[in-house]
Amino acid sequence: MTTTPDRASALLDLHRDPALLTVVNVWDAISARVVADVPGTRALATASHSIASMYGYEDGEHIPVDLMLEAVGRIVAATDLPVTADLEGGYGDPAETVRRAIGLGVVGCNLEDQLRPLDEAVSRVEAVLAAAEAEGVPDFVLNARTDVFLRAGDRDPAEVLDDAVRRCRAFLDAGAPVVFVPGFLDAEQVRTLVEATGPQRLTLIALPGHPSLATLEELGVARVSFGPISQNVALTALQELVEEVHRGGTAPATTRRLN
Repeated sequence: MTTTPDRASALLDLHRDPALLTVVNVWDAISARVVADVPGTRALATASHSIASMYGYEDGEHIPVDLMLEAVGRIVAATDLPVTADLEGGYGDPAETVRRAIGLGVVGCNLEDQLRPLDEAVSRVEAVLAAAEAEGVPDFVLNARTDVFLRAGDRDPAEVLDDAVRRCRAFLDAGAPVVFVPGFLDAEQVRTLVEATGPQRLTLIALPGHPSLATLEELGVARVSFGPISQNVALTALQELVEEVHRGGTAPATTRRLN
């Protein structure tokens, strides 16, 4: 049985590998097992939005941290694969939240900057990495996220990209092994970010209209996740079943027995 530090090192290696790491996000034990059982799955990532929705909360740290960590712990217990958790902005105390997550077996996390002043955001990155070191997990994969594209509004796109580059470099300089820039990015913006951060240092979320996974791998992106999209896909299938039943139909013949 591998230890938490071993799984952290394995997850870090997956990010450093030139082959793109894809993680289809999960939100509970059964989704974790279903995704983990698909050949080719090498790691799992939780989705904070999906977990919050599962409990009836809005995204954005409205869910109590204890409830979020309970769900994350159940996901970790459902698989032997490395698990990285979306911990939003850290729920008021990023270092303590990460310490508790590591105690559950989590070996990486997303941490949002929420557009805090850069020195404050950097301090939070440093605090999380120090907490992971103190817990004996030096290879903890902190995926330091900047929200500049998500909150760009009507700012000039070039200015937004420059801001993202500045924040990503600061987080990497503070010790984060990878940085996360969610938002609608084209290939040239991705290329600029990879050139600024180095290959296998940038992570993205897959969105409709994004460059293909093959293109992102060629550009040197480390990881692509799917956030709440995976839960929306599952819920779409459920809604379509209900619609078919209301039309007098039944379950699709392609339905698999997965639990």
